[in-house]
Amino acid sequence: MPFRPRYTGLIDKYRDRLPIHDDTRIISLGEGNTPLIRLSNIPRAIGKEVDIYVKYEGLNPTGSFKDRGMTMAVTKAVEEGSRAVICASTGNTSASAAAYAARAGITAFVLIPEGKIALGKLAQAMIHGAVILQIRGNFDQGMQLVKEVAEEAPVTIVNSINPYRLQGQKTAAFEIVEELGRAPDYHCLPVGNAGNITAHWIGYCEYSSASGDHVTAACTFCKGHCMYAGGAVVGNRPKMLGYQAAGSAPFMRGKMVDNPDTVATAIRIGHPQSWDYAWTVKEESGGWFDECTDAEILAAQRLLTEKEGIFCEPASAASVAGVLRDIANGKIPEGSSIVCTLTGHGLKDPDTAIGQCGEAIVSIDAALEPVRDAILGNLR
Repeated sequence: MPFRPRYTGLIDKYRDRLPIHDDTRIISLGEGNTPLIRLSNIPRAIGKEVDIYVKYEGLNPTGSFKDRGMTMAVTKAVEEGSRAVICASTGNTSASAAAYAARAGITAFVLIPEGKIALGKLAQAMIHGAVILQIRGNFDQGMQLVKEVAEEAPVTIVNSINPYRLQGQKTAAFEIVEELGRAPDYHCLPVGNAGNITAHWIGYCEYSSASGDHVTAACTFCKGHCMYAGGAVVGNRPKMLGYQAAGSAPFMRGKMVDNPDTVATAIRIGHPQSWDYAWTVKEESGGWFDECTDAEILAAQRLLTEKEGIFCEPASAASVAGVLRDIANGKIPEGSSIVCTLTGHGLKDPDTAIGQCGEAIVSIDAALEPVRDAILGNLR
């Protein structure tokens, strides 16, 4: 029987659309190729004729979409002779940077805000051997320090201000188009630092560009770092929708937020580094920004797990919370195809998940009768 070639990561798969060379040493953990899952129970429950898909990025090697960009960022850092990488992080970036640095055999330095990082993410950074610097401040202060120290120390920044990060992350849009046979009508993402919504738009622009004509919106962002090899795949691009947590919503306030606060720690960012890019994406795509309360975000997280069997971290659920509201109010019309990015796995933040479950554990005697009664009393 014929065998499918072994998948070796997104750089190998899309090397003609990424800034690498034939002799580049690729630092990969087999990232990308994540499932695009069509929701079945939630659309039926809300009584709307819509196709909703979730791109489950929590199944990347370190459990988040950050791996897509990190494979490119660390590959290029090694190619350029760097011996260390550095990032500020609310958690997922630190986990990814630590893992890829370990794979490359270089050092990772991560700055994290004290008391503001989910334990699942902190555990990853620690076990991968990163040098962890916990600052008495928030992510935005950490990001500023990273930019300043990179001017004085021989380290490569691997936050999304690194243009190679966006080049790796754009491949999620490629995968979606390849599976659907077209771009969706709407693509919805949680927005924190705003690099991911920017990267997706780059990908959609490149896949819809006419052959040999890369004078498109993607050029606004790539700044000469891409190696676009031409060839339109589809003719359409989606409206890009970015959902923020209400306590951390600078795009909704129209200005930076100095003290962001939300249970969705991955998007607890008040000074997005891709601020200008994200506004450009909104305008070019005809999309919009909106905000969700923590209660709405957690309710969407529970809905995904209980109705669809999909466990994502709270920040991821912001995309679904926003979409369900915009479907209900008619802003997204029936008949639409929608993709929501789920940026991270639910095990990134187990404490928040367990905290929502109340009396989920039933304590009983180890005997047939109480076990049987418990089962019969809880059948759906």
